[in-house]
Amino acid sequence: MPGTLYVVATPIGNLEDVTLRALRILREVSLVAAEDTRRTARLLQHYSISTPATSLHEHNEYARTPHLIARLKGGDSIALVSDAGTPGVSDPGARLVQAAHQAGIKVEPIPGPSAVTAMVSACGIGADGFVFAGFAPAKAGQRKRWLAGLADERRAVVFYEAPHRVLATLGDIHLELGDRVVAIGRELTKVHEQLAVRPINAWLADPPPPQGELVMVVYPRTAAMVGDKERPTAAVIASEFGRSAEIEGLTRKEAMRAVADRLGIRVKEVFDALEHVKNSAK
Repeated sequence: MPGTLYVVATPIGNLEDVTLRALRILREVSLVAAEDTRRTARLLQHYSISTPATSLHEHNEYARTPHLIARLKGGDSIALVSDAGTPGVSDPGARLVQAAHQAGIKVEPIPGPSAVTAMVSACGIGADGFVFAGFAPAKAGQRKRWLAGLADERRAVVFYEAPHRVLATLGDIHLELGDRVVAIGRELTKVHEQLAVRPINAWLADPPPPQGELVMVVYPRTAAMVGDKERPTAAVIASEFGRSAEIEGLTRKEAMRAVADRLGIRVKEVFDALEHVKNSAK
């Protein structure tokens, strides 16, 4: 009789954040397939669990999966764990889970910690829902296009970001999405945990330290920014731009951002409106 592949959620920082069921499963299975065996060893040792572990990460998942499927078919049960949180949520393991389903092997989730749900629960998003977008693209151009694709999303957008890119990403959010409220959670459940909800301008003026694991939440456009009122026409945007550029003496880039902030729209919308007015005048 085939074994079971258990997808086990483990703590994202605080080792106390583990379920009794997860500990039982980790003790009972024949093998733990871990993203980082050294990190998982700390959890197993903390709870005096002696189950052997093998590595399963993004660089060896393709090669290791057939061997693990063979063990499952042979009757061994395996616990799949990631470095922290729930496996398969922007972590390795999806290939093994898919292969198990294809082989007719039972896959059983053992729910528990997740940085995404931990962050959402503390942000007051409520019943409006949210979109989890994984990791933000590392390259600036790809990240800007990625954010632009989320501009019309009416729900909060939750994603992971590397600490050394957080300031650049905040700038791109301001550029592509306009004046938004952003929540940033850093080192959730750990000793130096920080979680705050602030307007994007406040974050740009005082960004979080470039260290630790980050979860970001971009809130949807507020009623004051969109609401029931009509969006400004291209002519109105162009008029506002002219005032900022001529009367306030701002550069083109500064004027576009000032108009975007004032009207609660994206900088790209200002650019598109100016292009539309220019082309209409030809």
